[in-house]
Amino acid sequence: MPDKDTGQLTNELRETTDVEKFLLANTENLREFTLKEYLRKLLAEKNLVKAQVIRDSLLDEGYAKKIFRGDTEHPARAKILSLALAMKLSPKETDYLLYYAGHNKLYSRNAWDSVIFFALTNHKSVAETNELLKNIQLEPLLD
Repeated sequence: MPDKDTGQLTNELRETTDVEKFLLANTENLREFTLKEYLRKLLAEKNLVKAQVIRDSLLDEGYAKKIFRGDTEHPARAKILSLALAMKLSPKETDYLLYYAGHNKLYSRNAWDSVIFFALTNHKSVAETNELLKNIQLEPLLD
């Protein structure tokens, strides 16, 4: 994870008089990951086993492996969120994961996203989250 969040970087950028100095001082915080690299980083940081994450995500094993290998250019947002739930990510970590997958972050004014945020915060499984979405008559993560 970057040491500084986007808000901190934005504030520093607003206050700087030397953009080159800002860039040099924040090299690590400005690093872009591929989705594959970020997933690998999360697995290592959280001491997770990829095979278990894939099982817990309820995704098709072959498709999930493609995501982890970086073979899927634009995996569906719901599939990325299934991985986030399986990895027990925080909403903030999930927003980073969504960013690296090329998707919008969770948006609390959206009912579906609000349920996902709730599920992440309360460490719900993919199955529990699907059930919650169905009970509220919203589209499930996975069919």
